[in-house]
Amino acid sequence: MHVLFVAPHFPAYQRQFVRGLKSVGARVTGIGESSVHHLDSELKSWLHGYEQVSNVCDEAALLNAVRRVQAREWVDRLEATIEAHILPVAHVRAEAKIPGLSVQSALLCRDKPLMKEFLRAKGISSAMSTAASSVDEVVQFIQAVGYPVILKPRAAAGASGTWRVDNDATLAAALRDLGVGDGNSVAVEEFIEGHEGFYDTLTVRGNIAHDFVSHYYPNVLEAMRTRWISPQIVVTNRIDAGSYQELRRFGERVIRALDIDTAATHMEWFFGPKGLKFSEIGARPPGVGQWDLYCAANDLDLYQEWAYAIAHGEVQNRPSRRFSAGIIALRPDRDGRIRGIEGFDELQRRFGPYIIDAHLPSPGTPTQPVEAGYMANAWVRLRHPDYDVLREMLDWVGTHMRVRAG
Repeated sequence: MHVLFVAPHFPAYQRQFVRGLKSVGARVTGIGESSVHHLDSELKSWLHGYEQVSNVCDEAALLNAVRRVQAREWVDRLEATIEAHILPVAHVRAEAKIPGLSVQSALLCRDKPLMKEFLRAKGISSAMSTAASSVDEVVQFIQAVGYPVILKPRAAAGASGTWRVDNDATLAAALRDLGVGDGNSVAVEEFIEGHEGFYDTLTVRGNIAHDFVSHYYPNVLEAMRTRWISPQIVVTNRIDAGSYQELRRFGERVIRALDIDTAATHMEWFFGPKGLKFSEIGARPPGVGQWDLYCAANDLDLYQEWAYAIAHGEVQNRPSRRFSAGIIALRPDRDGRIRGIEGFDELQRRFGPYIIDAHLPSPGTPTQPVEAGYMANAWVRLRHPDYDVLREMLDWVGTHMRVRAG
């Protein structure tokens, strides 16, 4: 099995997919923007070959790289795991006649308004939404559904570039920021009240082989806009409980409707007064190192499971569900440079056996803005067999650890 893997070097967790493929006997040729000389020796030892391109999202450049490899030897798969790469890779895959996620499925998973329109037609409940390229189109949608609404780029990942709009003044600021009226098209969505989480799978030949449920505390938009909050993402080990069966059936319907064959998926959902609502799905793993939490919670090497599915069309192991696991982000009290982190020694004394790992930037490190994400500054990851106890531990971290900056 010869697999071409896009962007093996960056972000750092990309190397784990390469490691997984190598461990199941695949030959891996990387395609990336860095020079091969910038790859570390361990990563290079896992690679069978490497092709450098100026931009992995440039379909012509990517296709030329694939053609160069195909001229030398047979290629079985072309894989990508980063949101921005999924659609260009699908186009190249189709042009090069390599099996994998189709252009249609990739497009539906990338274009948020198109995705929701398609799924609503299949009877899958989601927020009202539309694509808008002009101020008038946005205003017409708001007149129809009322405030609040959500505005974001059509191909956004996570909360990047996302605005909650509650009034005309915020609308004007959002329209300027997103470039509506200057040629940019955006997704406009009805705001859904409720708790937010995500349902992640490893889908093999159209069937869900592994699945996981995670919860946001608080919801993403609030977490990414509010400095004093230490937000959490928590994976439950209670997924087999009856309360999650509706969500699991819901996720399966979405995956089948989108005709996703063998791929990782990441589906966001809301549950509130209007019941369970679909938010969006990507044909890729979640970000913020979430697969590492799944591995730690389930005595499972999920990267290897993904690789085995790609190379052999099945998975090898089952998740143990022994632990719940979570990450809590710790924001600096102001922008500047890190001066110190308080409370970690006490955390170790209280919860040492339950710490998976932590990232504690050293004094002098420049801070990153709040909206940069859960892993932008300091963070701690914990696991515990009892979900409720884990939540209490994470809450303790959020109230007792402090990142001081100046």
